[in-house]
Amino acid sequence: MALLFIIALVLVFCFSFVLIFGPPYLPTLSPQVESAFDLLDLKAGQTLIELGSGDGKIMLAAAKRGYLVVGYELNPLLYIFSLLRTIGYRKQVKVYCKNIWQADWPKADGIFTFLLNRQMNKLDKRLKDYEHKPVKVASFAFKIPNKEISAQKKGVYLYEY
Repeated sequence: MALLFIIALVLVFCFSFVLIFGPPYLPTLSPQVESAFDLLDLKAGQTLIELGSGDGKIMLAAAKRGYLVVGYELNPLLYIFSLLRTIGYRKQVKVYCKNIWQADWPKADGIFTFLLNRQMNKLDKRLKDYEHKPVKVASFAFKIPNKEISAQKKGVYLYEY
């Protein structure tokens, strides 16, 4: 019984402390993954950054398309899960257990995110300061305030910086 309680505490901690820094884990649906890739229009060999890589679903799909992928995940359990899920693509996928706001983002051709409204202004500021432009940004479900949407498809918004 004590072991179950400890496991429950670890799970609650891992899934709740990230709320201080970012959104909770919510999986991206397959139609939105495809929409994001269609909008980003990346080619094999180009680099995609995923801000909040969660369970690794998007990184795995991107690697299968031939993209190079860099993912950031703050939840240590999801980080380990995404590492395991993408293990067959180690040459293409790099996953970091880091806060996206403190990480040094590498040069990328596209960025995918599923943040909450409260983080979108912060994301906009970070993207304006991003030194590796031009870059396309696909945001699922949430819009960047006061930023022109270049295109949209099935709840995914494309921005260009």
